[in-house]
Amino acid sequence: MARTFSIGGVHPHDSKISRECRIEPLPIPPTVYLGVAQHIGAPAKPLVAVGDKVKVGQPIAEPGGFVSAFVHSSVSGTVKSIGPRKDLAGKDQLTIEIAVEGDDWLEGIDTSDTLVTEIPADSKAILDKIRLGGVVGLGGATFPTHVKLSPPPGSKCECLIINGCECEPYLTSDFRTLLEKGEQVVVGAAILQQVLGHVRCVFGIEVNKPEAIAHIREVIAKLGYKDMEVLPLRKRYPQGGEKQLIDAVMHRQVGSGALPISVGAVVQNVATALAVYDAVQKNKPVIDNSVTVTGECFPKQANLLVRVGTPLSFIIDHLGGMPADAAKVISGGPMMGRAIANLDAATLKGTSALLFLTEKQTRRAPESACIRCGKCADACPMGLEPFLLNRLAKAGGRLEDLEANAVQDCIECGCCLYSCPARIPLLDNIRLAKGEVLGAIRARAAAAKAAAEAAKK
Repeated sequence: MARTFSIGGVHPHDSKISRECRIEPLPIPPTVYLGVAQHIGAPAKPLVAVGDKVKVGQPIAEPGGFVSAFVHSSVSGTVKSIGPRKDLAGKDQLTIEIAVEGDDWLEGIDTSDTLVTEIPADSKAILDKIRLGGVVGLGGATFPTHVKLSPPPGSKCECLIINGCECEPYLTSDFRTLLEKGEQVVVGAAILQQVLGHVRCVFGIEVNKPEAIAHIREVIAKLGYKDMEVLPLRKRYPQGGEKQLIDAVMHRQVGSGALPISVGAVVQNVATALAVYDAVQKNKPVIDNSVTVTGECFPKQANLLVRVGTPLSFIIDHLGGMPADAAKVISGGPMMGRAIANLDAATLKGTSALLFLTEKQTRRAPESACIRCGKCADACPMGLEPFLLNRLAKAGGRLEDLEANAVQDCIECGCCLYSCPARIPLLDNIRLAKGEVLGAIRARAAAAKAAAEAAKK
Protein backbone atom coordinates (compact mmCIF):
# COMPACT_ATOMS: atom_id res chain seq x y z
CA MET A 1 0.00 0.00 0.00
CA ALA A 2 1.30 3.47 -0.91
CA ARG A 3 2.46 5.55 2.03
CA THR A 4 1.44 9.04 3.07
CA PHE A 5 1.92 11.49 5.93
CA SER A 6 0.17 10.94 9.23
CA ILE A 7 -2.08 13.97 9.82
CA GLY A 8 -4.18 16.38 7.80
CA GLY A 9 -4.23 16.92 4.07
CA VAL A 10 -6.91 17.33 1.41
CA HIS A 11 -7.69 15.89 -2.01
CA PRO A 12 -8.14 18.62 -4.64
CA HIS A 13 -8.72 17.54 -8.23
CA ASP A 14 -5.47 16.88 -10.15
CA SER A 15 -6.30 19.04 -13.19
CA LYS A 16 -3.03 17.88 -14.80
CA ILE A 17 -4.23 18.98 -18.22
CA SER A 18 -0.71 19.65 -19.51
CA ARG A 19 0.74 16.25 -18.52
CA GLU A 20 1.11 15.07 -22.14
CA CYS A 21 2.95 18.22 -23.24
CA ARG A 22 6.65 17.58 -23.73
CA ILE A 23 9.11 20.20 -22.48
CA GLU A 24 9.82 22.48 -25.44
CA PRO A 25 12.48 25.23 -25.46
CA LEU A 26 11.04 28.74 -25.52
CA PRO A 27 12.75 31.10 -27.99
CA ILE A 28 15.18 33.52 -26.36
CA PRO A 29 13.54 36.91 -25.66
CA PRO A 30 15.14 40.16 -26.92
CA THR A 31 15.79 41.28 -23.34
CA VAL A 32 16.09 39.48 -20.00
CA TYR A 33 15.77 40.92 -16.50
CA LEU A 34 17.76 39.09 -13.83
CA GLY A 35 16.94 40.02 -10.25
CA VAL A 36 19.70 39.59 -7.68
CA ALA A 37 17.25 38.17 -5.09
CA GLN A 38 16.54 34.82 -6.74
CA HIS A 39 16.82 32.81 -3.54
CA ILE A 40 16.16 32.75 0.18
CA GLY A 41 18.78 34.71 2.10
CA ALA A 42 20.90 37.73 1.28
CA PRO A 43 20.55 39.17 -2.24
CA ALA A 44 23.51 38.65 -4.56
CA LYS A 45 25.87 41.55 -5.34
CA PRO A 46 26.31 42.61 -9.00
CA LEU A 47 29.64 41.73 -10.62
CA VAL A 48 28.97 43.60 -13.88
CA ALA A 49 28.50 47.21 -14.91
CA VAL A 50 26.36 48.90 -17.53
CA GLY A 51 27.91 48.39 -20.95
CA ASP A 52 29.64 45.09 -20.11
CA LYS A 53 29.41 42.23 -22.59
CA VAL A 54 28.32 38.92 -21.08
CA LYS A 55 28.00 35.31 -22.22
CA VAL A 56 25.49 32.61 -21.35
CA GLY A 57 26.49 31.09 -18.01
CA GLN A 58 28.72 33.97 -16.92
CA PRO A 59 28.40 34.98 -13.24
CA ILE A 60 26.84 38.45 -13.04
CA ALA A 61 26.18 38.60 -9.28
CA GLU A 62 27.97 36.93 -6.37
CA PRO A 63 26.56 35.72 -3.02
CA GLY A 64 25.87 38.51 -0.57
CA GLY A 65 26.26 36.31 2.51
CA PHE A 66 26.52 32.73 3.73
CA VAL A 67 22.92 31.99 2.78
CA SER A 68 22.98 33.41 -0.73
CA ALA A 69 23.71 32.26 -4.28
CA PHE A 70 25.38 33.25 -7.54
CA VAL A 71 23.25 34.64 -10.35
CA HIS A 72 24.38 33.92 -13.93
CA SER A 73 23.53 35.48 -17.24
CA SER A 74 20.98 33.34 -19.06
CA VAL A 75 21.80 35.01 -22.41
CA SER A 76 24.68 36.64 -24.24
CA GLY A 77 24.59 40.36 -24.90
CA THR A 78 25.15 43.76 -23.29
CA VAL A 79 24.22 44.92 -19.79
CA LYS A 80 21.80 47.80 -20.43
CA SER A 81 20.91 48.82 -16.88
CA ILE A 82 21.23 47.87 -13.21
CA GLY A 83 18.51 49.23 -10.97
CA PRO A 84 15.10 48.68 -9.39
CA ARG A 85 12.41 46.91 -11.40
CA LYS A 86 8.99 45.57 -10.44
CA ASP A 87 8.90 41.86 -9.62
CA LEU A 88 5.97 39.42 -9.81
CA ALA A 89 4.39 40.96 -6.71
CA GLY A 90 4.86 44.51 -7.99
CA LYS A 91 7.72 45.29 -5.58
CA ASP A 92 10.97 46.94 -6.61
CA GLN A 93 13.94 44.56 -6.80
CA LEU A 94 17.49 45.30 -7.92
CA THR A 95 17.62 43.90 -11.45
CA ILE A 96 20.26 43.47 -14.15
CA GLU A 97 18.85 44.13 -17.63
CA ILE A 98 20.63 42.44 -20.54
CA ALA A 99 19.93 43.08 -24.23
CA VAL A 100 20.33 39.81 -26.15
CA GLU A 101 22.95 39.55 -28.89
CA GLY A 102 23.21 36.01 -30.25
CA ASP A 103 23.63 32.96 -28.02
CA ASP A 104 27.32 32.76 -27.12
CA TRP A 105 28.03 30.39 -24.19
CA LEU A 106 30.84 30.68 -21.67
CA GLU A 107 33.79 28.41 -22.42
CA GLY A 108 33.81 25.13 -20.50
CA ILE A 109 30.05 24.55 -20.45
CA ASP A 110 29.12 21.22 -22.05
CA THR A 111 25.96 21.81 -24.10
CA SER A 112 25.86 18.29 -25.57
CA ASP A 113 23.21 15.68 -24.72
CA THR A 114 25.83 13.08 -23.78
CA LEU A 115 24.97 11.48 -20.43
CA VAL A 116 27.88 11.65 -17.96
CA THR A 117 27.48 8.97 -15.29
CA GLU A 118 30.93 8.90 -13.68
CA ILE A 119 30.62 10.75 -10.40
CA PRO A 120 33.60 12.73 -9.04
CA ALA A 121 35.06 11.27 -5.84
CA ASP A 122 35.89 14.63 -4.25
CA SER A 123 32.78 15.71 -2.33
CA LYS A 124 34.24 19.15 -1.56
CA ALA A 125 34.84 19.77 -5.26
CA ILE A 126 31.27 18.70 -6.01
CA LEU A 127 29.91 21.06 -3.37
CA ASP A 128 31.97 23.91 -4.81
CA LYS A 129 30.60 23.28 -8.30
CA ILE A 130 27.06 23.34 -6.91
CA ARG A 131 27.81 26.64 -5.15
CA LEU A 132 29.46 28.19 -8.21
CA GLY A 133 26.54 27.00 -10.35
CA GLY A 134 24.07 29.03 -8.30
CA VAL A 135 21.97 25.94 -7.59
CA VAL A 136 19.02 26.57 -5.28
CA GLY A 137 16.01 24.51 -4.28
CA LEU A 138 13.71 24.55 -7.30
CA GLY A 139 10.68 23.11 -5.52
CA GLY A 140 9.58 26.58 -4.45
CA ALA A 141 11.73 27.52 -1.45
CA THR A 142 14.88 28.42 -3.47
CA PHE A 143 17.16 27.74 -0.49
CA PRO A 144 20.83 27.66 -1.62
CA THR A 145 21.59 23.98 -2.21
CA HIS A 146 25.25 24.06 -1.12
CA VAL A 147 24.14 25.32 2.30
CA LYS A 148 21.50 22.61 2.61
CA LEU A 149 24.13 19.99 1.80
CA SER A 150 26.40 21.20 4.61
CA PRO A 151 24.80 19.90 7.83
CA PRO A 152 25.84 21.67 11.03
CA PRO A 153 28.35 19.94 13.33
CA GLY A 154 26.79 17.02 15.17
CA SER A 155 24.15 16.46 12.49
CA LYS A 156 24.22 13.51 10.11
CA CYS A 157 22.08 12.73 7.10
CA GLU A 158 20.60 9.22 7.04
CA CYS A 159 18.28 9.55 4.07
CA LEU A 160 18.20 11.71 0.94
CA ILE A 161 14.65 12.17 -0.32
CA ILE A 162 14.08 13.28 -3.92
CA ASN A 163 10.72 15.03 -4.06
CA GLY A 164 8.87 13.93 -7.19
CA CYS A 165 5.37 14.32 -5.74
CA GLU A 166 4.30 17.48 -7.58
CA CYS A 167 1.10 17.38 -5.53
CA GLU A 168 -0.13 20.85 -6.56
CA PRO A 169 -3.00 20.71 -9.08
CA TYR A 170 -2.15 21.73 -12.67
CA LEU A 171 1.67 21.55 -12.32
CA THR A 172 3.38 19.00 -14.59
CA SER A 173 6.93 20.24 -15.23
CA ASP A 174 8.50 17.90 -12.64
CA PHE A 175 6.52 14.97 -14.06
CA ARG A 176 7.77 15.74 -17.56
CA THR A 177 11.32 16.17 -16.22
CA LEU A 178 11.21 12.69 -14.68
CA LEU A 179 10.07 11.22 -17.99
CA GLU A 180 12.33 13.20 -20.32
CA LYS A 181 15.40 13.77 -18.15
CA GLY A 182 15.13 10.80 -15.80
CA GLU A 183 18.72 9.64 -16.39
CA GLN A 184 20.15 13.06 -15.56
CA VAL A 185 17.91 13.36 -12.48
CA VAL A 186 19.06 9.96 -11.17
CA VAL A 187 22.74 10.83 -11.74
CA GLY A 188 22.10 14.13 -9.95
CA ALA A 189 20.61 12.18 -7.03
CA ALA A 190 23.69 9.91 -6.96
CA ILE A 191 25.90 13.03 -6.82
CA LEU A 192 23.89 14.27 -3.85
CA GLN A 193 24.32 10.85 -2.23
CA GLN A 194 28.07 11.18 -2.66
CA VAL A 195 28.17 14.60 -0.99
CA LEU A 196 26.06 13.39 1.94
CA GLY A 197 28.16 10.28 2.53
CA HIS A 198 26.59 7.56 0.36
CA VAL A 199 23.31 7.63 2.28
CA ARG A 200 20.11 5.87 1.31
CA CYS A 201 18.21 7.71 -1.45
CA VAL A 202 14.44 7.52 -1.91
CA PHE A 203 12.45 8.99 -4.81
CA GLY A 204 9.01 9.88 -3.46
CA ILE A 205 6.51 9.95 -6.35
CA GLU A 206 2.71 10.04 -6.08
CA VAL A 207 0.81 7.10 -7.54
CA ASN A 208 -0.99 9.32 -10.06
CA LYS A 209 2.31 9.36 -11.99
CA PRO A 210 2.75 5.63 -12.77
CA GLU A 211 4.81 6.34 -15.90
CA ALA A 212 7.33 8.31 -13.84
CA ILE A 213 7.51 5.61 -11.15
CA ALA A 214 8.19 2.92 -13.74
CA HIS A 215 10.71 5.00 -15.68
CA ILE A 216 12.82 6.03 -12.69
CA ARG A 217 12.88 2.42 -11.46
CA GLU A 218 14.15 1.34 -14.88
CA VAL A 219 16.82 4.07 -14.89
CA ILE A 220 18.06 3.16 -11.40
CA ALA A 221 18.32 -0.51 -12.43
CA LYS A 222 20.09 0.37 -15.69
CA LEU A 223 22.64 2.68 -14.06
CA GLY A 224 23.19 0.29 -11.16
CA TYR A 225 23.29 2.85 -8.35
CA LYS A 226 23.18 1.36 -4.86
CA ASP A 227 20.90 2.26 -1.94
CA MET A 228 18.46 4.04 -4.28
CA GLU A 229 14.77 3.25 -4.65
CA VAL A 230 11.41 4.62 -5.74
CA LEU A 231 8.67 4.80 -3.11
CA PRO A 232 5.11 5.26 -4.45
CA LEU A 233 3.10 7.67 -2.30
CA ARG A 234 -0.63 8.23 -1.99
CA LYS A 235 -2.12 11.13 -3.91
CA ARG A 236 -2.72 13.58 -1.13
CA TYR A 237 -2.01 17.29 -0.83
CA PRO A 238 0.48 18.54 0.46
CA GLN A 239 2.38 15.28 0.02
CA GLY A 240 5.32 17.23 -1.43
CA GLY A 241 5.69 19.45 1.64
CA GLU A 242 9.15 18.82 3.13
CA LYS A 243 7.96 17.77 6.57
CA GLN A 244 5.06 15.76 5.19
CA LEU A 245 7.36 13.92 2.78
CA ILE A 246 9.79 13.03 5.58
CA ASP A 247 6.85 11.73 7.63
CA ALA A 248 5.66 9.57 4.71
CA VAL A 249 9.09 8.17 3.80
CA MET A 250 10.85 7.88 7.17
CA HIS A 251 7.93 7.92 9.64
CA ARG A 252 9.68 10.70 11.52
CA GLN A 253 8.26 14.09 12.48
CA VAL A 254 10.32 17.28 12.30
CA GLY A 255 9.76 19.31 15.45
CA SER A 256 8.54 22.89 15.64
CA GLY A 257 11.26 25.24 14.45
CA ALA A 258 13.60 22.34 13.61
CA LEU A 259 15.20 21.50 10.27
CA PRO A 260 14.86 18.18 8.40
CA ILE A 261 18.47 17.30 9.25
CA SER A 262 17.38 17.08 12.91
CA VAL A 263 15.69 13.76 12.01
CA GLY A 264 18.43 12.70 9.60
CA ALA A 265 16.77 13.82 6.36
CA VAL A 266 17.73 16.02 3.42
CA VAL A 267 15.02 16.72 0.83
CA GLN A 268 15.74 17.90 -2.71
CA ASN A 269 13.33 18.52 -5.57
CA VAL A 270 13.49 16.69 -8.91
CA ALA A 271 14.44 19.90 -10.74
CA THR A 272 17.16 20.57 -8.17
CA ALA A 273 18.67 17.12 -8.77
CA LEU A 274 18.72 17.93 -12.50
CA ALA A 275 20.39 21.29 -11.79
CA VAL A 276 23.01 19.51 -9.67
CA TYR A 277 23.73 17.15 -12.57
CA ASP A 278 24.11 20.09 -14.94
CA ALA A 279 26.39 22.01 -12.57
CA VAL A 280 28.67 19.09 -11.68
CA GLN A 281 28.74 17.02 -14.87
CA LYS A 282 28.28 19.76 -17.48
CA ASN A 283 29.61 22.91 -15.75
CA LYS A 284 26.25 24.50 -16.57
CA PRO A 285 24.87 26.93 -13.96
CA VAL A 286 21.17 27.56 -13.38
CA ILE A 287 20.25 29.64 -16.43
CA ASP A 288 16.91 28.00 -17.36
CA ASN A 289 14.08 26.02 -15.83
CA SER A 290 10.93 24.16 -16.85
CA VAL A 291 7.68 26.11 -16.53
CA THR A 292 4.16 24.75 -16.89
CA VAL A 293 1.78 27.14 -18.67
CA THR A 294 -1.77 25.96 -18.13
CA GLY A 295 -5.40 26.61 -17.19
CA GLU A 296 -8.75 25.60 -18.68
CA CYS A 297 -9.12 29.03 -20.25
CA PHE A 298 -5.65 28.96 -21.81
CA PRO A 299 -5.87 27.73 -25.42
CA LYS A 300 -2.40 26.12 -25.60
CA GLN A 301 -1.16 23.99 -22.72
CA ALA A 302 2.62 23.81 -22.50
CA ASN A 303 5.69 22.81 -20.54
CA LEU A 304 8.48 25.14 -21.62
CA LEU A 305 12.23 25.34 -20.99
CA VAL A 306 12.54 29.04 -20.20
CA ARG A 307 15.68 31.15 -19.77
CA VAL A 308 15.71 32.74 -16.30
CA GLY A 309 14.77 36.41 -16.57
CA THR A 310 12.31 36.00 -19.43
CA PRO A 311 9.40 38.49 -19.24
CA LEU A 312 6.09 36.75 -18.54
CA SER A 313 4.47 38.76 -21.34
CA PHE A 314 6.94 37.19 -23.81
CA ILE A 315 5.86 33.67 -22.75
CA ILE A 316 2.18 34.56 -23.03
CA ASP A 317 2.59 36.19 -26.45
CA HIS A 318 4.53 33.16 -27.72
CA LEU A 319 1.58 30.92 -26.85
CA GLY A 320 -1.05 33.11 -28.49
CA GLY A 321 -1.67 35.93 -26.05
CA MET A 322 -3.75 36.50 -22.95
CA PRO A 323 -7.11 34.66 -22.99
CA ALA A 324 -10.06 37.05 -23.00
CA ASP A 325 -11.71 35.27 -20.05
CA ALA A 326 -8.59 35.05 -17.84
CA ALA A 327 -9.23 36.97 -14.63
CA LYS A 328 -6.08 36.10 -12.72
CA VAL A 329 -2.62 34.70 -13.42
CA ILE A 330 -0.92 32.68 -10.69
CA SER A 331 2.79 32.00 -10.31
CA GLY A 332 2.75 28.37 -9.19
CA GLY A 333 -0.25 26.22 -8.39
CA PRO A 334 -3.73 27.16 -7.14
CA MET A 335 -3.05 26.10 -3.54
CA MET A 336 0.27 27.79 -2.71
CA GLY A 337 0.88 29.99 -5.75
CA ARG A 338 0.77 33.78 -5.63
CA ALA A 339 -1.23 36.10 -7.87
CA ILE A 340 0.96 37.97 -10.35
CA ALA A 341 0.61 41.74 -10.12
CA ASN A 342 2.87 42.58 -13.04
CA LEU A 343 3.00 40.63 -16.32
CA ASP A 344 6.07 42.61 -17.39
CA ALA A 345 7.95 40.95 -14.54
CA ALA A 346 10.47 38.24 -15.37
CA THR A 347 10.77 34.59 -14.43
CA LEU A 348 13.00 33.57 -11.54
CA LYS A 349 14.99 30.41 -10.91
CA GLY A 350 12.09 29.07 -8.86
CA THR A 351 9.28 29.92 -11.29
CA SER A 352 7.47 26.61 -11.85
CA ALA A 353 4.19 27.55 -13.52
CA LEU A 354 1.90 30.20 -14.93
CA LEU A 355 -1.70 29.29 -14.17
CA PHE A 356 -4.58 31.18 -15.83
CA LEU A 357 -7.88 31.26 -13.97
CA THR A 358 -11.29 32.59 -14.96
CA GLU A 359 -13.54 34.89 -12.95
CA LYS A 360 -15.66 31.89 -11.97
CA GLN A 361 -12.62 29.99 -10.69
CA THR A 362 -11.33 32.91 -8.63
CA ARG A 363 -14.65 34.14 -7.21
CA ARG A 364 -14.97 33.30 -3.54
CA ALA A 365 -18.27 32.39 -1.97
CA PRO A 366 -19.51 34.87 0.64
CA GLU A 367 -17.93 34.42 4.05
CA SER A 368 -20.25 33.27 6.82
CA ALA A 369 -19.82 32.68 10.53
CA CYS A 370 -17.60 29.87 11.79
CA ILE A 371 -19.75 26.83 12.59
CA ARG A 372 -17.02 25.28 14.77
CA CYS A 373 -16.91 22.09 12.74
CA GLY A 374 -13.17 21.64 13.17
CA LYS A 375 -12.58 20.70 9.53
CA CYS A 376 -9.73 23.20 9.22
CA ALA A 377 -7.93 21.58 12.16
CA ASP A 378 -8.52 18.10 10.71
CA ALA A 379 -7.07 19.24 7.36
CA CYS A 380 -3.98 21.02 8.74
CA PRO A 381 -0.92 18.85 7.97
CA MET A 382 1.06 20.69 10.67
CA GLY A 383 -1.38 19.86 13.46
CA LEU A 384 -2.30 23.51 14.04
CA GLU A 385 -5.69 25.00 14.94
CA PRO A 386 -6.44 27.43 12.10
CA PHE A 387 -9.75 28.56 13.62
CA LEU A 388 -7.91 29.71 16.75
CA LEU A 389 -5.04 31.32 14.83
CA ASN A 390 -7.59 33.16 12.70
CA ARG A 391 -9.41 34.45 15.78
CA LEU A 392 -6.14 35.64 17.35
CA ALA A 393 -5.07 37.27 14.08
CA LYS A 394 -8.33 39.19 13.76
CA ALA A 395 -8.13 40.32 17.39
CA GLY A 396 -4.91 42.21 16.66
CA GLY A 397 -1.87 42.62 18.88
CA ARG A 398 -1.90 38.99 20.04
CA LEU A 399 1.59 38.14 18.79
CA GLU A 400 2.64 36.26 21.93
CA ASP A 401 -0.48 34.11 21.81
CA LEU A 402 0.00 33.49 18.08
CA GLU A 403 3.59 32.42 18.65
CA ALA A 404 2.57 30.20 21.58
CA ASN A 405 0.11 28.47 19.23
CA ALA A 406 2.87 27.98 16.61
CA VAL A 407 1.58 30.24 13.84
CA GLN A 408 5.22 30.35 12.67
CA ASP A 409 4.94 26.63 11.76
CA CYS A 410 2.20 27.28 9.19
CA ILE A 411 3.43 26.18 5.74
CA GLU A 412 0.72 28.24 4.00
CA CYS A 413 -0.55 25.19 2.12
CA GLY A 414 -4.15 26.41 2.05
CA CYS A 415 -5.71 23.18 3.35
CA CYS A 416 -7.65 25.13 5.99
CA LEU A 417 -9.15 27.52 3.45
CA TYR A 418 -9.93 24.64 1.05
CA SER A 419 -11.81 22.69 3.73
CA CYS A 420 -13.73 25.53 5.43
CA PRO A 421 -17.50 25.29 4.73
CA ALA A 422 -17.96 28.88 6.00
CA ARG A 423 -15.48 30.15 3.35
CA ILE A 424 -13.56 32.13 5.97
CA PRO A 425 -10.28 33.48 4.48
CA LEU A 426 -8.24 31.58 7.05
CA LEU A 427 -5.02 31.43 5.05
CA ASP A 428 -5.06 35.16 4.27
CA ASN A 429 -5.45 36.17 7.90
CA ILE A 430 -2.99 33.58 9.23
CA ARG A 431 -0.36 34.46 6.62
CA LEU A 432 -0.42 38.13 7.66
CA ALA A 433 -0.22 37.21 11.33
CA LYS A 434 2.64 34.80 10.67
CA GLY A 435 4.60 37.57 8.98
CA GLU A 436 4.18 39.80 12.04
CA VAL A 437 5.25 37.04 14.41
CA LEU A 438 8.32 36.15 12.34
CA GLY A 439 9.24 39.82 12.23
CA ALA A 440 9.01 39.99 16.03
CA ILE A 441 11.12 36.82 16.38
CA ARG A 442 13.80 38.24 14.07
CA ALA A 443 13.81 41.53 15.97
CA ARG A 444 14.24 39.65 19.26
CA ALA A 445 17.12 37.62 17.84
CA ALA A 446 18.82 40.76 16.49
CA ALA A 447 18.45 42.52 19.85
CA ALA A 448 19.88 39.53 21.70
CA LYS A 449 22.83 39.35 19.30
CA ALA A 450 23.50 43.08 19.72
CA ALA A 451 23.33 42.75 23.50
CA ALA A 452 25.74 39.80 23.47
CA GLU A 453 28.21 41.70 21.28
CA ALA A 454 27.97 44.75 23.54
CA ALA A 455 28.66 42.59 26.59
CA LYS A 456 31.90 41.31 25.01
CA LYS A 457 33.30 44.83 24.59
